Amino acid sequence: MLPVILKTLLRTGFHELHAPAVQAVSVIRDVQDYWSYRTQPKDNLIEAIRDLARHRAHDELRLQEAEALEREVARLEELLELPPLPGYRFEIARVARRETGAWWQRITIRKGRNHGLSVGAPVVFSGGVAGKISEVYRNTAVVELISSPAFRLSARIEGDDRPISYQGALAPPFAPAVGVAEFVPLDIRTDSSSTPRLVTSGLGGVFPRGLFIGELNSLEPSPDGLFQTGRVRLDQSLNRLYEVAVLIRESEEGDDPPTP
Repeated sequence: MLPVILKTLLRTGFHELHAPAVQAVSVIRDVQDYWSYRTQPKDNLIEAIRDLARHRAHDELRLQEAEALEREVARLEELLELPPLPGYRFEIARVARRETGAWWQRITIRKGRNHGLSVGAPVVFSGGVAGKISEVYRNTAVVELISSPAFRLSARIEGDDRPISYQGALAPPFAPAVGVAEFVPLDIRTDSSSTPRLVTSGLGGVFPRGLFIGELNSLEPSPDGLFQTGRVRLDQSLNRLYEVAVLIRESEEGDDPPTP
């Protein structure tokens, strides 16, 4: 019976009061992890350092390849007189809390409005698209995960420009995260030797084009017989996220300065 504005203010105030406790629990967990690593035998630490060195060398090679591709894109844009693609910067944030239920999949991160985050900003991780921000507060934000049934976006098959629809799907407790692809063209096939990769289409202006979503592992005809519907296998590390990156358009940062 309360007015909508009053309910919104009460909800926001409750979250702001609750946020320091959530952040404190997350920081304490990080401290516990730190001291647990300090107690590890030296041999284990040396092996971990070697693994990190190998991963760093691989990442440096991929970074060089990305820089070469950026230079080639810039050259082609200048040659064809095309407008430049919008630029983004990454705001890295630690995951403070995870909420999983039958009808939602959300995480709370330890950065918010004071760090330039806004509602609708895309969120990514090492396995591709993680979700998008649904609520923003001063120092925290809520991310709707890509596995949530409330999450939808425009996608496409890698190598095919025809748009299709992606939506998160219900999954049993402790089961791998999955999604559903709708309006898949009839000529797309899945088998043991070929698993189509689903990526963002770039339509809608939220997610950049070409970000990895998941793999189509099964397809069946839709009721109307004009398209197919398929199950999408998401990256399994989505269930154990510790850190994510929020994409912020560089051209929009000056439009909405962070609240002090």
